[in-house]
Formats: sequence, structure tokens, C-alpha cells
Amino acid sequence: MKIIILGTAWPYRGGLATFNERLARQFQDEGHEVMVWTFTLQYPSFLFPGKTQYTSDPAPEGLHIERRLNACNPFNWLRVARALRRLQPDMLICCYWMAFFAPLYGTICRLVKRNHHTRCVALVHNMFPHEKSVLDKLCAPYFVHSQDAFVALSESVVHDIHTLTSAPATSSPHPIYDHYGARLSKEEACAKLGLDATKQYMLFFGLVRAYKGLDLLLDAMGKIKETLPDVQLLIAGEFYEDEDKYRQQIAREELTDRVIIRNEFITDSELALYFGAADLIVQPYKSATQSGVTQVAFHFEKPILVTNVGGLGEIVHHEKMGYAVAPDGQEIAESIVDYFLHNRQAAFTKYLQKEKVRYSWDKLTAAFENIVKL
Repeated sequence: MKIIILGTAWPYRGGLATFNERLARQFQDEGHEVMVWTFTLQYPSFLFPGKTQYTSDPAPEGLHIERRLNACNPFNWLRVARALRRLQPDMLICCYWMAFFAPLYGTICRLVKRNHHTRCVALVHNMFPHEKSVLDKLCAPYFVHSQDAFVALSESVVHDIHTLTSAPATSSPHPIYDHYGARLSKEEACAKLGLDATKQYMLFFGLVRAYKGLDLLLDAMGKIKETLPDVQLLIAGEFYEDEDKYRQQIAREELTDRVIIRNEFITDSELALYFGAADLIVQPYKSATQSGVTQVAFHFEKPILVTNVGGLGEIVHHEKMGYAVAPDGQEIAESIVDYFLHNRQAAFTKYLQKEKVRYSWDKLTAAFENIVKL
């Protein structure tokens, strides 16, 4: 097939860009003709909470990426739609994660489908965002009704889609990010990060936002500090909200010497260091659909503690490869104590090694190919 993916990609940074690039590469490896059309303007700067939207990494080799989309310019949407209509892709994949992009995608797809050839299939990361806005009710239906079918990464998102449409929708689990290289030993990773390799580390990784529950994890840290004196928390990711409120909580819980904060965007080249140093990955989310962090943990074969929200519990099998618990500081603390006091790492890692083979990229591309035939 001729496939065009609309969504974020290089030179933009972050998990969604990484996802789209890896998906494009999989389709390409299977013999399809693939292009990724990304943004000339993704967000206006005043709407972006981070330090920069762009990566300093070089362009990925072997992918056809063009900067075409302006999320704020309707005249651009018309030009893009005309170009796509002429190209006649067999499948147009719109990568959707928030209602801000619904007018862009909804307009383009309605116009492109006038060629009576292209099938529009939405790749939905979140149907409804973790941080609600008035745009959800106003714009999401406009996007949804422009699509022929939907692929989500968890059953909870399929349920959300079906509150808006009866169009075909399927789920395929978030595949494993498998391009970050080999595991590093804990000693090597700690040496490069300036950490004490004799300590045990929990890793909270990724952008820090309210829904990700870092406050719940700090609450749990306060409860375990006497029981597990050698366990430390490593927070690695850029803060998209006030860092000071977390530092105040750290001080209240008397955790200053137990918490290490690296408030910066972690590049792909640095990622293996943080996962190499970690003994346990912790995702104490208050709401979720699915998470790329979980799949990075799979790649590096690191046990995971998640809260049982959204689709996270579908992936992490409780007390086999980690824990899926309520978003509650006490339950999180009890699982952390169980993990470290009973030395669960070896057993959980062995189970995880067997389970990870289920999350391959060819399963996701097959979901697209199957649903486009309906």
C-alpha cells in the first residue's frame, strides 16, 4: 500500500514522534511505500509548557519525513488536503492525542476522501485527554466522524471511541520500543550518571505532569524510608508544572537525601543510562490510557509498578512482572516494600523476558491492515 502518516515526527521530540517514526519504519520493512507528514507549526509557543518542542538528535535515517502541517492555519489544511487527494494514498493515518488537532485532521480527511480511494484510519493514543478542556466536547466529534476506522493501544480507549461513533475500532497493545540499544549494567549506568551503585533506585521517568501522580509516589517514599533505608527515588524528566511544590513535599517528608531530580528532557541517547541504573520503574498515574514508558521498561527488562488505571493494568501482570495497584500512597508503598524486601527482581525479570515477545510492531501494522479491509 501507499501509506501516509500525519502526525508529529522529527524534528519534534518526545514519545509520540518516536512512535510514529518506528511505526513508519515497520510498515516500510513490510514492503509498503510510506511517508510521514509532520508539522511546520505544531503548537504556538505560548501553549507549549516545556523548554523546547525540538530535538537536537539528527534526522532518522531511511525515513521519508516532510514538514507540511500547520495546526493553526486553515488555509494550510486546504493545501495539504489537495496535495493528499492528488497523491491518492491507500491509507491515511491520523495520529490523534488531543482535541486541539481535531479541526486540522477532521478537515483534511473530509476533503481527501473526495478522491473515493483513500481510507482514513485514526491512530488514537487518547480519545479524551488526561487534562480536560472545553475542546473535548466541541472538537473531538468533528474529528471522529471524518474517520473510516480506528486503531487504539488499549481497550479503554476503544471504549472511549465507541461513546462517539459506531465505526470499526480495534486495539493492539503498545509495541515495545526496541531501538534504544542494549541493556547497560547497573554499575556502568550509575558511574556515568554519578550515582552510588550500592543503592537501590526506583525510576520515575518522563515529563512531570499532575496526572502522573508523582505526589503519590513521594507520599509512598515517606512511608518506606525507615523500612528501606537504601532505596532512593530518581526522577528523570522535564517538569511541565511547578517543580517547587514537589520539592516542598520532599522537604515535608524528610526525603531530601533520598530523592534525586534531573529536571531535563532525557534524549534517546541518555535513556539507556537511566533504565540501566534502575531496579524498579514506577508509574503512579492517577489517570492513563497506556504509556510508552512501560514499553521502554519491557525493552530493558525492568520490573514495573503501575497504578491500575486506564490500560496500564492490561499490560503489567500483578505480582508476576511487577505490580498493578490502586492510585494510593499506602498501596504503592506496600508493593515497593514487598519488591525490595523479598528480592523479587530476578523472578519478575524472568517472567518479563517471556512476556515481552507479545508486543511486536508487526502486530500493530496487522491491526491497521485488517481494519482497513472492513
